Amino acid sequence: MTSDTALLRQKAQEEAARFPALLARAEQLAGTVLLGEHGRRRAGLGDDFWQYRPLRAGDSYRHIDWRRSARGDEQFVREREWQIAQSVQLWVDPGASMRFSSDMNLATKSHRARLTALAAAILLIRGGERVGLTGWKLPPRRGNQQVVRLSELLSDEGDDDYAAPEARGMLPHARAIFVSDFLGDLAPVEAALTKAADRGVRGALLQVLDPAEEAFPYHGRTIFESVGGTMAHETLKAGDLRGRYLERLAGRKDRLAQLARLTGWHYHCHHTDHSPQAALLWLYRAIDGSHG
Repeated sequence: MTSDTALLRQKAQEEAARFPALLARAEQLAGTVLLGEHGRRRAGLGDDFWQYRPLRAGDSYRHIDWRRSARGDEQFVREREWQIAQSVQLWVDPGASMRFSSDMNLATKSHRARLTALAAAILLIRGGERVGLTGWKLPPRRGNQQVVRLSELLSDEGDDDYAAPEARGMLPHARAIFVSDFLGDLAPVEAALTKAADRGVRGALLQVLDPAEEAFPYHGRTIFESVGGTMAHETLKAGDLRGRYLERLAGRKDRLAQLARLTGWHYHCHHTDHSPQAALLWLYRAIDGSHG
């Protein structure tokens, strides 16, 4: 076996092993978040039986379940569950910038983004929702096999330093989750959110940043290079750039929050040195409608 063939085989094995590991971690993370009863289960018109309840003033007699009522002196109504036809579509930034980590003990932005998005998908599917990806690769569905497919596709990586949100195939009145560092051009983000709003899609923007990207702890001679290697900048006084950098970062975050408000979405910034449970809980509540 040649060295090139061996290297290719090793890389293929690493790629194949990545998504089961991601799935296992996401399952574990989802299990640590206690969310209580799923908020979308309520009485109404539907096909699935939910519960019996006593007849109340205003109820129609045609809704009485006479078989259940015959067991005692009280009359009962057979309530059915109202299943809101809800789909949630994910976009997780596959760009090279997401593979950055300032410390070997910290997760990359990509790993944290994929982990949080997949754990949210697991919780949503367990709650009866249909989850898929934006675009055409994986339409929203329920079931454990859908979780496996999501973990496979979320493990894909792109070659470009920054990726634009995939806004095709968004279903009318669905929900959506975009997870990215949002450090690239914001014009495609604005276009995607505008398109989503036009289709009645609401959702959540989760910005994932490394703590070094938030603090800019650089001084003296420093070479800044993009993860993909397409851009590089050398400076002898990195500390002099800190004020301008932090000002531009704050402006970017404000712009994302403003875009979210204008289109009916929610925005949150998460750092990779913080607990993934906090990001997951925020994301789930944002999609489930618990945030104002």
